[in-house]
Amino acid sequence: MGKCPVCKKGTLRKGEIEEAMFGVSLGTFQAEICDRCGESFVDEDTMLEIEAEAKRRGIWGLGQKITIGKSGNSLVVRIPARLARFMGIEAGNEALIQPEGEKKLIVEIT
Repeated sequence: MGKCPVCKKGTLRKGEIEEAMFGVSLGTFQAEICDRCGESFVDEDTMLEIEAEAKRRGIWGLGQKITIGKSGNSLVVRIPARLARFMGIEAGNEALIQPEGEKKLIVEIT
């Protein structure tokens, strides 16, 4: 058991973590967990398992950089087709959009 590379004070102990991506649970995986700060670390084989599960569930690569456009006086954010399919979003759906801080928008499909 080594020292935590994040907090430099805790000791890493073997345990299990619940891994999620984009709010979708990928399962429980073996990890080393800091007994002080709670940071967790997985080995390369486990990371490959997590990646494979995300790909199997169709969520690997859903996050992507886009360019904000302009339409009249408004700005336009396009939702990539793959993300829209994953979330079941269709033209004509209504959404609530609101800020969360100065650099983050929350879009909730209603």
